[in-house]
Amino acid sequence: MSMTSSVSQRDGSRISDGVSSLPKPLVLVVEDEAALATMLRYNLEKQGFRVEEAADGQEALTRIAETQPDLVLLDWMLPVMSGIEVCRQIRRRSATRDLPVIMVTARTEDQDAVRALNTGADDYITKPFNMEALLARMRALLRRSNAVPVKGQLVFHDIAMDLAAHRVTRNDRRIHLGPTEFRLLEFFMQHPRRVFSREELLDAVWGPDIHVEPRTVDVHIRRLRKSINGEGELDVVRTVRTAGYALDTEPL
Repeated sequence: MSMTSSVSQRDGSRISDGVSSLPKPLVLVVEDEAALATMLRYNLEKQGFRVEEAADGQEALTRIAETQPDLVLLDWMLPVMSGIEVCRQIRRRSATRDLPVIMVTARTEDQDAVRALNTGADDYITKPFNMEALLARMRALLRRSNAVPVKGQLVFHDIAMDLAAHRVTRNDRRIHLGPTEFRLLEFFMQHPRRVFSREELLDAVWGPDIHVEPRTVDVHIRRLRKSINGEGELDVVRTVRTAGYALDTEPL
């Protein structure tokens, strides 16, 4: 399997073409189907990842607390505790609320995908899946969450984004965002008052080589709004009918 993309690590080291320099990204595979877990471990280790495994939801939460993975591949249907509930628990805990999660599911209905994203998953992929596609999604998500940040601060209205500290505040209130919402807000704050279509946002935030359904943008926009808008605060994420979204303080 030939892979040409690379992933930046927190210390600036990179994983490239299946050959990594330490430290390698740690992936927690949460899967109760032993054959699939073994296949994932084999392919991920071949591509330069470290792999931990958990066979049920409760074990997954324990492993996350113990090993602090860089990314979680989370099966929806698990014994003891479902993947959906595991994802909820991850997002509720301050230590893991920014942890990248890809939901792996055999469910193919649109509403199931939306439910997974609404629960807090950053991405989802349906079984059976192509390993190349999964690796591309993992690398894109790791780039967004683990890349060494550009120093500086972005400010719009009453929202401040500290890129070096990876911190967002509004009226001095700390705002907790998942990696995708952080990147989405960063892009908006770099281009305030400009309207972007869903396709433009997909290219800018997810990357042009990653296939993600346009409805995914709507889900993450709703999550971003819920996070940044406190009681009595202006909703600065504007929906522009038939056009897309913009960061603005005035109706468009």
